[in-house]
Amino acid sequence: MGFTKKIILGLMMTLGLALSAQANVGGPAWDKAPNKINDMAALQNGAKLFVNYCLNCHSAAFMRYNRLQDIGLTEAQIKDNLLVTNAKIGDTMKAAIDPQQAKAWFGVNPPDLTVIARSRAGAGGTGADYLYTYLRTFYKDETKPTGWNNLVFPNAAMPHVLWELQGVRRPVYEETTEHGAVVHVLKGWEQIKPGSMTPLQFDQSMGDLVGFLQWMGEPVQNTRVRIGVWVLLFLAMFTFFAWRLNAAYWKDIK
Repeated sequence: MGFTKKIILGLMMTLGLALSAQANVGGPAWDKAPNKINDMAALQNGAKLFVNYCLNCHSAAFMRYNRLQDIGLTEAQIKDNLLVTNAKIGDTMKAAIDPQQAKAWFGVNPPDLTVIARSRAGAGGTGADYLYTYLRTFYKDETKPTGWNNLVFPNAAMPHVLWELQGVRRPVYEETTEHGAVVHVLKGWEQIKPGSMTPLQFDQSMGDLVGFLQWMGEPVQNTRVRIGVWVLLFLAMFTFFAWRLNAAYWKDIK
């Protein structure tokens, strides 16, 4: 066997082992996140969820509160509903928790979430897909310090802060045989304790939250897309006139 063939065979075996290990863990495929980047009501609800459930530990240090006016909120609404600390309307969205306490409790400082939706893209999908699946796949695990675990991010230091909305669930697996090995594949979920929301309502709320995180990563993206469409239309029109003008200039030249 040639050297090149050995390398190819080794890569194939490595890939097969990696896929087998992933199947054995039973990690779910990323669900497609709903596109709510143009839905002002969804973005406003996502902002409310972010402030109430995420901003206690996570910062959005590159986003200012007054920028939320871009999603249809007034300055009065921001002050009355989203400024839960002594922050001012022009301040950045910083976490209320002390960084040293956070590191002592969780073992690591909670990451800044300003561009989290742009930084979590991978082979499984977009960053929004990852977050949408991650937020919906927590389950009770008493062996962990927080009492919770996550299918997308096993052994995550983050507890399930949204459990009162979703309730308590546990994953249900089924055994299958792949390539002669027994693997455990996620079959579904068993609801142990109901939450204040139905599963559909919780999924919709997580879609709103992920949509807000997407918007926060690039607040001008809707404007960029809108301007881009007009630029492409202008270039198409300019190309047409240039083509006809070139034909007029050269029509008498053989």
